[in-house]
Amino acid sequence: MRIRSVLASELGVLQEIERAAGVLFREVGMVEVAEDEPLSVEVLEGYRRAGWAWVGCDPEDRPVGYLVAEPVDGALHVEQVSVHPGAARRGVGRALLAYAGERAREAGLDGLTLTTFARVPWNAPYYERLGFRVQAAGELTPGLRAVRAREAELGLDRWPRVCMRRDIA
Repeated sequence: MRIRSVLASELGVLQEIERAAGVLFREVGMVEVAEDEPLSVEVLEGYRRAGWAWVGCDPEDRPVGYLVAEPVDGALHVEQVSVHPGAARRGVGRALLAYAGERAREAGLDGLTLTTFARVPWNAPYYERLGFRVQAAGELTPGLRAVRAREAELGLDRWPRVCMRRDIA
């Protein structure tokens, strides 16, 4: 699996990957999430320009998954990680998270954080298998509390959500 930085010409492809991955939420009764628009090209470009956007590619170097992140309170916060269903269960997400962890360590950050749905099998349970742990409310940094507040404003709290963290050794 080749992981590399996102090219400006691939931002639309990232949106297509997110839309395709989102369809799975329909199967668990989360239609609103399935129909939610992906991150805008402008937002994705911001992550790309900052150097916090990577793709996992197939053997022909076509993106099949992506991850965008930003530093939040000393950790690298994963804002979005999506894998096209056609490439699922092949280690793409795991590889992207490992790569993000390496970049975070190089940047002097001490962990990876993310927010996710608590009861969706490919969300919190998946991340727990990858070494993330659910953070208690008292453990949340000011930046993570702000992330959660934005998510609540977007209506994502309709379904149970959690903040998770994996320390970087």
